[in-house]
Amino acid sequence: MQRVMIIGQSGSGKSTLARQLGSALDLPVVHIDLIHWKSGWVERTQNEKTPLIVEAVAQDMWVFEGGNSTTYPQRMARADTLIWLDLPAPLRIARAILRSAKSYGKPRADLPAGCPERFDATFYRWIWNTRHTGRASLEKWHDTAPDHLEKHHFTSTSQINAFRSILKGNGSSALR
Repeated sequence: MQRVMIIGQSGSGKSTLARQLGSALDLPVVHIDLIHWKSGWVERTQNEKTPLIVEAVAQDMWVFEGGNSTTYPQRMARADTLIWLDLPAPLRIARAILRSAKSYGKPRADLPAGCPERFDATFYRWIWNTRHTGRASLEKWHDTAPDHLEKHHFTSTSQINAFRSILKGNGSSALR
């Protein structure tokens, strides 16, 4: 694994798995939220985001996590591995709320400076309201991904943990 693309809906654990894989495999990690947001929770335009994504994907090695499906074709063309984290909406909402509670008022490593963690009921409702449409979109991307990709589809935390255990067994001791 030299170029790993991780997709999944909010709260599925994309950032966490990306950090773990990056550390274990000695790969740089690209978080979409660092590209999507500017300081102060200001959203970049697609015209601003696309060149930043294309530049990151052009690198030789990476773990790239997150959305912005308009650039999935470029990422999939360069990736060697695709991981889809497909966890249930109630679990994802609970994780998002827990993440907010743990990091409230502080910046996270996967967000730009000036974007402190916050409780955002609109965001939690969005996770719930897009549980079917978002999943259907990701399923289509996963199912129609290029044949050169090694694909993984995880529907539970136990499957994700088993994957991490396999990598640990292959000498990737940094996965915990």
